[in-house]
Amino acid sequence: MKKKLASVLSLMLLIMSCAGCNSGGNNKGVETLSNVSSDIKAELTVFTNRTDLIDTVFKDYIIEFNKLYPNVKIEYEAMTNYEEDMTIRLTTDNWGDICMIPKTVSTNELPNYFVSFGKVEALESEYNFITEKASGGEVYGMPWSCNAQGIVYNKKVFEAAGITKIPSTPQEFLEAMKKIKDNTDAIPYYTNYAAGWPLSAWEDYAYGGATGDANYRNNVLVKADNPFSEGKPHYIVYKLMYDLANQGLIEEDPTTTDWEACKGMLGRGEIGAMALGSWAVVQMQEQADSPDDIGYMPFPVTVGGKQYATASADYCMGINSKSSKEDIAASRLYVDWLIKKSGFAQSQGGISVLKADALPATLQDFADANVELIANAPATAENEGLFDKINDASEVGLTSNEQKARIIEAAIGAVNESFNDIMNDWNSKWASAQKSEGVK
Repeated sequence: MKKKLASVLSLMLLIMSCAGCNSGGNNKGVETLSNVSSDIKAELTVFTNRTDLIDTVFKDYIIEFNKLYPNVKIEYEAMTNYEEDMTIRLTTDNWGDICMIPKTVSTNELPNYFVSFGKVEALESEYNFITEKASGGEVYGMPWSCNAQGIVYNKKVFEAAGITKIPSTPQEFLEAMKKIKDNTDAIPYYTNYAAGWPLSAWEDYAYGGATGDANYRNNVLVKADNPFSEGKPHYIVYKLMYDLANQGLIEEDPTTTDWEACKGMLGRGEIGAMALGSWAVVQMQEQADSPDDIGYMPFPVTVGGKQYATASADYCMGINSKSSKEDIAASRLYVDWLIKKSGFAQSQGGISVLKADALPATLQDFADANVELIANAPATAENEGLFDKINDASEVGLTSNEQKARIIEAAIGAVNESFNDIMNDWNSKWASAQKSEGVK
């Protein structure tokens, strides 16, 4: 655990130091798309986390795009360990042309690496969630699909267990998982601990979903006193993670979980539920006995009698500011085509980046519960970059997976600490980082 944390922190320090070297760098901007000729010549390298689509969907996209721009050659490169590997790639100027911007790039570093797509005020009337990768009023990353954050589950398993109502509180969810354990052969809740990255879904629940407040992440949490104490959003969310593991409602050995295998397991009714973004629904449906067996419910927290769900971009596409003028123009054309013409978001069960498009059918449980989607509001000018600074300086690592793993390990007795020990540790480190950043 310590080695993993040290590795991630080292990567973050590396990319931050590189950002300092690149500041004031070559940000060529993006040409007006209507002025770009269909004869434009370019060779683009696109980096993605979707290893499952590299030889199928993305190949089809290239074929369709080349019908419009035949002289633009596009090559995809997929990474299994995307966040860490892409972070390393970004430390060189010639890493490629388009990437899904990794979470290790903080808001104030965006201009050092990526081209601006335009001002927030000029884009926000047409596109969803464009402020997620914005800095200084400029958009440096365009979403390719947007997600609601909830729980994917097998409807037949719930029915067989005698669950007649979608849980809307942590206690109701625990009771539902106990029914699955007592009345079926399915694993009630599957952690995906071994893969690591699926644990990141839990952090998003603690923002709009557990508060109903769009400002919570970037403008409230950064200045909050002891935000991980009992009754606070993060405590409520992660206590459910702890209780699931502590009460034996997860797989027998979390170290043996298998991400690819779990899709079929959920589809066949061998797993009851998993915490994943709404992007996962289609992947689970593809391996289910029947697509209709797979449902997607809001995270079980109710605020003032109402349920909310954090909604955000899956990944945002960034264009390398160090690429040639022609490659930047071609990259912009391809990003625009992916958003408007490819149908990617809809095919993956995601929320379209285009505001004019309707919500996907996969969010029917959200509609039935009258769930309000909450997108994180951008930081105010005073708070811009503050979340990243405090999160990094504190080493709490809310955007990484090590602390989530720590909670599961504590719950199953693999480490000798309680849930409250962990939350108290987070509070102490957060307060220290706030003080070092001059937060009062």
